[in-house]
Amino acid sequence: MKLHADLSRPAIVDSTSLAWVPSPSPGVARRMLERDGDEVARATSIVRYAPGSEFPTHRHGGGEEFMVLDGVFSDEHGDFPAGTYVRNPVGSSHAPRTAPGCTIFVKLRQMDPDDQTQVAIDTKAGDWVAGDMPGLFRMPLYEFGAERVWLTKMGAGCAAAPHSHPGGEEVLVLEGSVEDENGIHGKGTWFRLPPGSFHSPRTDDGCLLWVKQGHLG
Repeated sequence: MKLHADLSRPAIVDSTSLAWVPSPSPGVARRMLERDGDEVARATSIVRYAPGSEFPTHRHGGGEEFMVLDGVFSDEHGDFPAGTYVRNPVGSSHAPRTAPGCTIFVKLRQMDPDDQTQVAIDTKAGDWVAGDMPGLFRMPLYEFGAERVWLTKMGAGCAAAPHSHPGGEEVLVLEGSVEDENGIHGKGTWFRLPPGSFHSPRTDDGCLLWVKQGHLG
């Protein structure tokens, strides 16, 4: 399967408009945002676990990165509530499960093999750093090589400085809505801007964004 697989082209997907596609594991379904491959694939998805569901033990051949959007995700390493950011490096393995159910935003097979740091960050307890514009705040989550990941919080009426993306940019709208030259992006919208792209994000009512830059160059 190839879905928004050309990383040199922009992609914009309202995940809330997509159907849930069952996975091989009962109670686990996916909304596919980008995919290059079949069941083993380079993939970015929204994954929903029903209460009491689980996924068989599996190894991360290309690494795994995810953000818990709601509920509680659990595995051998602990219980991760909504707002937790997790990175499982290439070669790691686990057996996901959930008691109350959960939804996660997950990226598979997109890590540098040299990046072997395992990460679990409770962003609800994280520190915000003031940005370069009034009403703009960031919470750095991870950095490796050219790749940088953070949360961005923009207050009502905030407009970020216009910027280019030498290594590309990827955004998931967690709360509110953000607008740029490509349109208005509401909660649940995922968009990917290729290397060399440019935009000027702004928001009327405020928003919370998961942002990654530098990983597509």
